[in-house]
Amino acid sequence: MTLLGIDVGSSSVKTALLRDGRVVGKITRAYFPTRYDGPRVDVDPSVILKAVRDSVAELGAAARRADAVTLAVMSPAWVAMDSSGKALTPVVTHQDRRSVEIAKSLEQRVGKARHLQLAGNRPFPGGIASTTWAWFLANEPRLMRRVDLAGQFNTYLHRQMTGSRVTDPSNASFTGLYDTVGQSGWSEELCGAVGVGASQLPEVLQANEVGGRLTRAAATRFGLTQGTPVTVGMVDTSSAMLLAGTEPGQLLNVCGSTDVLALCTDKPRPHEKLLTRALGVGDRWMSVSTIAAGASSIYWMKREFFADWSMPKFQKAIREIGLRPRNSRPRKRARESTKNQETPPEQSVSFEPYLAGERTSIDQRRAAFTGLTLATTREKMLEAVIESLVRASADRLALLEVNDVKIRRRVVVSGGSQDRLDEIFHRDWPGRWTFRAEDEATLRGLALLAPKE
Repeated sequence: MTLLGIDVGSSSVKTALLRDGRVVGKITRAYFPTRYDGPRVDVDPSVILKAVRDSVAELGAAARRADAVTLAVMSPAWVAMDSSGKALTPVVTHQDRRSVEIAKSLEQRVGKARHLQLAGNRPFPGGIASTTWAWFLANEPRLMRRVDLAGQFNTYLHRQMTGSRVTDPSNASFTGLYDTVGQSGWSEELCGAVGVGASQLPEVLQANEVGGRLTRAAATRFGLTQGTPVTVGMVDTSSAMLLAGTEPGQLLNVCGSTDVLALCTDKPRPHEKLLTRALGVGDRWMSVSTIAAGASSIYWMKREFFADWSMPKFQKAIREIGLRPRNSRPRKRARESTKNQETPPEQSVSFEPYLAGERTSIDQRRAAFTGLTLATTREKMLEAVIESLVRASADRLALLEVNDVKIRRRVVVSGGSQDRLDEIFHRDWPGRWTFRAEDEATLRGLALLAPKE
């Protein structure tokens, strides 16, 4: 069977033909822009659909001969639709923070412990889509009266491609309206707290089930064949975990703009500083810790402070700073109790790595440099950014140990293949680890997601 894999990421759509559990031929890619307006971060749905069309078109006639279409999507990527399937709102991504006050109100209404127990997560603004939905209900009530269906991007894509109203457990977990731990369906209590009607929610099916078949109009629009089955689809990191292996204790580190460290488990233990979600198929879950601005922090430095350097020169500097011998690295800053003591020059600059906020917090933190003086160079500032990300990467391991599962020491790494930031970010992980790099893990994971009628 030949599958057409479509991977909708945070900045681009990638497509490829998949056969016998592997990618065959080329991988095509089409980019789309994200809008940043203060705390609001969203994408025009039409530009993502255009990227899907463009990426599929680049595959040529072979795409039309695929036996089925299989999907992976960024999540959360919430969008509301009218009765015809037309988007009423932008696609609101996990970086959006417009709903902080709404999130506080929602958690107060449900109760912190109760919400964590029911949804598997706290109502993180933007990161758990119920907060976004509640924000639109409060701020755009007239628009929301027209909502016929709302969900993550796989739901919207299905509505466009097949006319179906479906989602999978992994995407449902990020709505904040789903029984994530029990995978028993939508929670009446959570839906009631937000003000969502059951008729506005998609049907939850396993990610590998056929959610619908391409309509004639969609086949023409996307350059595909009418009647081709389309799987329900899953979150992109779930697909990458399929490639890594779904044995309890398996770690996956997607080292990209957002650095995602995910643990596969069969015994989910929700924690207020972790994201807990269903894998999307079977009785597996993922416990996830993220650095919301990982590689994007470093390349923010390139854009704002090192625009005069070539990319190869900048990437060489990153590796020289990040991988230099331990005795030549700056020591950690003094703790609060000793902050008034004289600080040696090599300790003077530090960075709080929250350029994109903190995904597992309701009150958002901001990034900041401290200890700057007239003697501070941009190289020292870059060093501070790198060191802060290295520490944040290592600190997550202890947090993941709250799960009742033995963590395997062989880690699958995806993303960042060009600059190999993963080697730097793993520098200070305690103990002995082995790392297996897997390029294009999401698409290759989709190759293992054979559709099930």
